[in-house]
Amino acid sequence: MTKQYISTHQDRFLAELFELLRIPSVSADSRHKDDVRKAAVFLVGKLKSAGAEKVELVETAGHPIVYGEKIVNPALPTVLVYGHYDVQPPDPLNLWTTPPFEPVIREGVIYARGSCDDKGQVYMHIKAFEILCAQGNLPCNIKFMIEGEEEVGSDHLGTFVKENKARLKADVILISDTAIISLDHPSITVGLRGLSYMEVEVTGPNRDLHSGVYGGAVANPINVLSRMIASLHDENGKVTIPGFYDDVIELSPSERAELNKAPFELSEYKKDLDIADVAGEKGYTTLERTGIRPTLDANGIWGGYTGEGAKTVLPSKAHAKISMRLVPNQSPARITALFTSHFQSLAPSTVKVKVTAHHGGEPAVTPTDSAAYQAASRAFEQVWGKVPIPTRDGGSIPIVALFKKELGLDSVLMGFGLDSDAIHSPNEHYGVRNFLLGIETIVAFYGHYVKAVR
Repeated sequence: MTKQYISTHQDRFLAELFELLRIPSVSADSRHKDDVRKAAVFLVGKLKSAGAEKVELVETAGHPIVYGEKIVNPALPTVLVYGHYDVQPPDPLNLWTTPPFEPVIREGVIYARGSCDDKGQVYMHIKAFEILCAQGNLPCNIKFMIEGEEEVGSDHLGTFVKENKARLKADVILISDTAIISLDHPSITVGLRGLSYMEVEVTGPNRDLHSGVYGGAVANPINVLSRMIASLHDENGKVTIPGFYDDVIELSPSERAELNKAPFELSEYKKDLDIADVAGEKGYTTLERTGIRPTLDANGIWGGYTGEGAKTVLPSKAHAKISMRLVPNQSPARITALFTSHFQSLAPSTVKVKVTAHHGGEPAVTPTDSAAYQAASRAFEQVWGKVPIPTRDGGSIPIVALFKKELGLDSVLMGFGLDSDAIHSPNEHYGVRNFLLGIETIVAFYGHYVKAVR
């Protein structure tokens, strides 16, 4: 019945998703504040039409949270679905083949900002919920909490969670904001890295200077900043911040061997990225570098003149944004403090340095022996015909640790994207097949979950 419903309503499902994708809900850009709210209002309407009750737009000090629920029987298990409707900035726009907020399907793939992260994935849950309600086959209680600040650190979600513990009471949290290995090898994420995100500013002279008059006599902040960033790694790819690795838990040889059993072809990986070779911490495989090892990366660097043509300027300031992905047992607060102290110590007397901490998040590992995980595994097996492989994801979903701390709930990270979907990049995309199979798998999850906990 589920397959038939999806087939019958496929065009409508996609048309609705396209409406959502057309809304430029970029939470990081204050110019899009009204667009972020518009996306939230859209989801409120779709949750109501799908069958949810007590649907509301919950105001926060930032962007609103969409909450909805359907309680069929308080004695039944309750699943809390989490997702986010905000998206990353689309820049650089000139690298998009088609405009980021004008969704199109090319060769079975939806191209648009947010198509995979996370509008396309969260919308699967609303459509799966619609199917269960329409067929009168909702086997448990379902609650939805969809936020608009995930891409900027979920600053106000913690307050909402702490103040609404009774309303959010559930048995498990279901999240689709991760990826599978491939359509041939479904997987379930069981580990996420944490995050510490910083911004640095290096200031030299009190104004931009003529590089011919002052060059060679006054420190150039861009040159200084470049050397400082370069020193943050040694020749083996290790981060040089003192104490950075103190709390890292080393996996045993058998655990590392199990992790590397996941299907991975290095030549295809390099071909997809158009690179001649990979890089990273010496002594670890690519899967280990992106899943179980902490990292430090410059995410943006700017200063001086970057316009068309030439301007021989010695800039007054240089800036960079730097993120550190953290592994279980590393504290974002401690790493932020270590980075700040070390980076300031790197500065020569010729410049002044300012370090600003933005958002962060705790790493998380979810259990594989829970009823909810087993239900997710059986749902994949039912729909995809294969048992999913447990994997560790290199990305961060800070609220997973928050949910565990504040609500005492484990999360099931049942995502359907692909690592090649270019999330956070130009030409982000999401397969139509992934979208439709995701809906079907989510429907199957609920049936298996209720059976598992009875």
